[in-house]
Amino acid sequence: MPAEGKSDMERIGLFSEIGYVTIGDKYVSHHMRPFNEAASKNRQMLPGGTKTLSALQAGYFEPQFVRIFSGEAYSNPVQLRRCYRLAESKKNLGKAFLPSNGDKLPCGRGSYYGTIGGSYAYFSPQLKARGRYVPPGKNFCTNPGKKGTGYGYANLTIGEQYLHEADGYEVERINAKKVQEEHKRLVKGGPFKLNLYPQEYFDMNPYFNDKPLPPVKKPPPEKPLAPPFKPSSPAKKSGGMKGGTFDPYPSHSTDPYEIKKSDAVTTNKGRQIFRPPAGPKSRPVRSIITLNVTR
Repeated sequence: MPAEGKSDMERIGLFSEIGYVTIGDKYVSHHMRPFNEAASKNRQMLPGGTKTLSALQAGYFEPQFVRIFSGEAYSNPVQLRRCYRLAESKKNLGKAFLPSNGDKLPCGRGSYYGTIGGSYAYFSPQLKARGRYVPPGKNFCTNPGKKGTGYGYANLTIGEQYLHEADGYEVERINAKKVQEEHKRLVKGGPFKLNLYPQEYFDMNPYFNDKPLPPVKKPPPEKPLAPPFKPSSPAKKSGGMKGGTFDPYPSHSTDPYEIKKSDAVTTNKGRQIFRPPAGPKSRPVRSIITLNVTR
C-alpha cells in the first residue's frame, strides 16, 4: 500500500496493478496515426473496378460463353422405350405361356359346347311324370244370409230374439235412495262425536286474544329543564396588559436561548460515523473498435 493516495484495490479493484509494456516509448498522437496501418504496407488486392452489363464476355467469370447442352446427342423416346422392353424380355427364363387350345364359344342357348363337365340331370328342362289330378271336395253349404241390419228386424241373428226390458225414469237415483234407507235402518244410535275436536293453530282474526289487555301505563311526569349557564362577564381578549389570563403576569423561567443539535447521524458504539464499504471498481477495458482494428 503506498504511503500517499489510494491503494490499487480502491482504484482499479486489483491487489496489485499490472506493469505496462509501453513504458519508455515515444508518444505518438492518435490524430497522426492511420486508422488501418496494415493497409499501407506490402502489396494490396486491386479489383480493377466494376463492370457494366453488356453483350461482351468481360462481365462474366468464364472467358467464353458456355452452353448447357453443348455436345449432347439427340435422344428418341420411342427408341428408348423399345430398348427398355428388349432389356426386360431378356430377363425371362423361358418362352411366353401359350394355352393348348383356344377359347371355345357357345353356338346357341342351351348348348354345352366349350364347357368342362357337360350337362347335368338336375338342370334338365324335361318335366317330371305326374299322377292324375284329383279335384278337391265341395265346400260347406249353408243357407243364404238374411237381408237386414239386425237393428229393428226380428229373427235375423244366430240366437233367439232379445226380449224388451223396461227401463224406468231415474232408476239410478231411485236405487241409491233405497240403498241409503237400508243403511239408515241398520245403523243403531247417532254418529260418534269427540269432545277433543282439534282446532286450528292460527285464528282467522290475527288480533283476537283470549287474555284481557293490561291496564294503560301512564307516562312519567316531565322534569323541568334547568336554565342555561350564563357567565357573569364576557371573555377578555389577550393583550399586553394580560387581561385575558387567570394570573396577571406569568411566572418567569430561566431558560437560555440555545439551538439544540439533532442526533440524526447514525453512529456505532464508538460514536464514529458509519461509512459503507466501497463497491466494485472498474478496470481498464479496451474499446471494441480498437480490438477489431487489431484483428
